[in-house]
Amino acid sequence: MRSNRSIFAGLAALVLTLVACSQPEDTAPMESAENNAPVAAVAVEDPYLWLESVEGARSLAWAAEQNAKSLLRLQGDPRFEEIRNQVGEILTSDDRIPFANLVNGMVYNFWQDDEHVRGILRRTTLENYTLEEIQWETVLDVDALANLENANWVYKGRRCLSSDPGRCLLSLSDGGKDAVVIREYDLDNQVFVDGGFELDEAKTRLAWVDANTLLVGTDFGAGSLTTSGYPRTIRLWRRGIAINEAEQLFEIGAEDVSAGAFTVSLADRDYSFVDRSPDFFTEETLLLTDEGLLAKLPLPIDANFQGVLGQSAIVLLRSDWSSGVGETFSAGSLIAMNLVDSARTGVATDVATILAPTSSAEVDAISGVAITSESIYISALKDVAGVILRARIGNDGWELSRVSLPENGAIQVVSADDHTDTVMLTYESFLVPDTLYLIEGDADPRVIKALKPRFDASDLVTEQKFARSADGTRIPYFIVRSATTPMDGSTPTELTAYGGFEVSRTPTYMPALDQVWLTRGGAFVLANIRGGGEYGPEWHQSALLENRQRVFDDFIAVAEDLIASGLTSSEHLGIRGGSNGGLLVTAVMVQRPELFKGIISAVPLIDMLRYHKLLAGASWMAEYGNPDIPEHHAFISEYSPYQLVSADVDYPEIFLWTNPKDDRVHPGHARKMAARMIEQGHDIIYFENAEGGHGGGANLMQQAQTTAMQLVYLLQQLAD
Repeated sequence: MRSNRSIFAGLAALVLTLVACSQPEDTAPMESAENNAPVAAVAVEDPYLWLESVEGARSLAWAAEQNAKSLLRLQGDPRFEEIRNQVGEILTSDDRIPFANLVNGMVYNFWQDDEHVRGILRRTTLENYTLEEIQWETVLDVDALANLENANWVYKGRRCLSSDPGRCLLSLSDGGKDAVVIREYDLDNQVFVDGGFELDEAKTRLAWVDANTLLVGTDFGAGSLTTSGYPRTIRLWRRGIAINEAEQLFEIGAEDVSAGAFTVSLADRDYSFVDRSPDFFTEETLLLTDEGLLAKLPLPIDANFQGVLGQSAIVLLRSDWSSGVGETFSAGSLIAMNLVDSARTGVATDVATILAPTSSAEVDAISGVAITSESIYISALKDVAGVILRARIGNDGWELSRVSLPENGAIQVVSADDHTDTVMLTYESFLVPDTLYLIEGDADPRVIKALKPRFDASDLVTEQKFARSADGTRIPYFIVRSATTPMDGSTPTELTAYGGFEVSRTPTYMPALDQVWLTRGGAFVLANIRGGGEYGPEWHQSALLENRQRVFDDFIAVAEDLIASGLTSSEHLGIRGGSNGGLLVTAVMVQRPELFKGIISAVPLIDMLRYHKLLAGASWMAEYGNPDIPEHHAFISEYSPYQLVSADVDYPEIFLWTNPKDDRVHPGHARKMAARMIEQGHDIIYFENAEGGHGGGANLMQQAQTTAMQLVYLLQQLAD
C-alpha cells in the first residue's frame, strides 16, 4: 500500500501540508526591517554557460583544478584525518538501529558499513527483529553486483508485488543519479528474473498491477518527457510484450511536471492508479477500474492523495474545499471519502473529516500519514514538536486517539504494514538518540531498539526561541549549546534552515557533522522559517513566488537575533544549506554579507534566471516562478545570487560543493557561481565529488569525506 505517500512526488524528500490559522504571526514592525530589503537586480552577461556541460572535458578540467586547491586547503588541515575517522565511525557503527520496512510480517533492511560500502538488502521475521541479536538473510549484495558487472551501482529501492513480496523491481542508479535502471529480481532465489521486466536508465515511474502487468512511465524517446525531464505517458505493460508496444493509457502535457503510477494493496484486493502532476503542489489522481478505464477522483487540484483504508480514500488538503454537499473542509485537514463510488460517479461521496488542525488544540499541522490494514497513523506537529495520532473507523465515524510517546522531540513512522495492523515509529530529539517503537494492533508502544548516545551531551542544553522577521512574523528557532556558553559573542555558531517545498525541519538527533561540531565547542541553530510546513499550508504558501524574500528575511532575522543575544557575533557565525537551502544561504550571503564569516552551499540552486532550463528545474516553478514571464523575471531578479554577486562587495569566504551525478539540481549552479566569484576576486572554496547524486555521497565513505571537509572549513572560519 502506498500508505505513506510523499507530498513531494519529485524529491524524496519529505512532506508536509499544514494549517493556515495556526501561523504564529504578529504584525508589529521591525526596527531593522529596512536593512533586509533585497538588493536591486543588475543585468549581467553570462560567460560561464560552458560550465553547464555536465561531463564536458573543459568543465571537468576546471572542476579538477578547483578540487586541487580545495583538497590542499581542507584535507591538508592537520585535523582532517581525525575528523574524517570520527565521522566514519559514527556513520558505520555496528550498533546503529537497522531501520526497516514491514512487509506482511517480514522485516527488510538496507545496510551499509565498512564491509558493505554499497550495501546489502537483507530480511528477517518480525519476531527475530525484536531480539537483540538479529539473524539476517541477505537477499541482495550491491557490492557484489557492482563488482560482477563492473558498474557503479547505487541502490535506490525496490517495488515488490503485493501477492509475492519476494518478486521485486529493483531501482539501480549509476553513481547516485535520480535516473535509474529497472530490473526484475527474485529475492527468494537471489537472481534476476530470466526474461523479466527491464528498463533502461530514466526517471521512471512504475507500479505492479498484477504478477504479469505493470503501469509504466519512462523515456520512450523524442517527445515522451516533460520539460522537467519526467514521463509524459503511462503504459500498461504486459509480460512478454515489448515496452514500445505496450498499450498507452494516459498522457499529459509537456509543460506538466510528471505522470505517475502507484498501487494500493488491501487485504481483499489491490487498487491501481495513475496521476498527473501539473506542478509541484498539484495533482490529479485516476483509478484504474476493473474494466481497464481511468476514472478521475473528484478532488481539488491541490489535494494530496495518501492511500486507502477499507472503502475510503484518504486525502490531505492544502486549501479549503467544499465537496459539493454544503460542507467545507479546512486547509491542512485529513479527510476520507468513498473511493469507488466517488470515482464511478464523479461526485465526492461519504466525505468526512478525520483530523482538522484548525479545530484542534493538540496539533498545528499534519506532517505525514501512514496506513496499516486497520489504522491511520498521523504524524503531526505542535510548535515544531512531534505528535502521533491514530485514527480508526468506529460506529459513529472516525475515532482519534493519541499515541503515548515522549514529548518535545521528533516522531515519525518508519514503516506501516499493509497486511497487518503493525507499525514502527521512532522518537528522537537533538540530544536524545533514536528509540524505535513497535505497535501491534491495540497494544501499547513497546521499545524494540534504542541507539546508544553518539556523543557526550551531558553539558548541552536545547532552547526554542523566536525572532521577529521584517514583517513582524515570529520565527521559531532552536539552539543547542553548552550550558556554560559565555554570552559574549565568542561562540562559533552554525545556523541552518531549508525554507521551501513544505519541508518541516524538526528536532532530530544530531547527525555526524553536528555531533562533531558540538563536541569541538560550537553551537548549533536550526531556524524554522517560512516556506516550510511547520505551521500549515499558509506557512509555506506565504513565501511562494513574489513573496520569496520572506524566506531570506526570516533567516536574516534569526541571525540578527543570535548576535543580539550575545551567543555569537558575525565573526563567529556561519550558515549552511543544501539544495533549496543552498539557494537560501547563498542569497542571504549576497544580501547581508556583513552578518556572516562562513557559508556552506551544497548542491545548490543559484542561477535562478536559468534554473527552469536545467534538469528538473522546470518542476519547481510553482515554488519560485517562471523567469520567462516578465513579472516573475522581475521578482526573481531581486534575489537571484548569480546575477547579484558583485566585485564591489566584500563577502565572507563561501564553500560551494556539488557533483556531476546530481541530475536533480544542475551542478552548473555551483560551478558558475564559483567561477564568477573567482573572476570578481572573492575568496571561495569549490569542491566537486565524482559521484553521489543529489544526496552528495554514493556511499558512507564519501559522505565521511565530504562531512569532514565541511567541519574543517567551519573550524577554520569560525573558531580558529
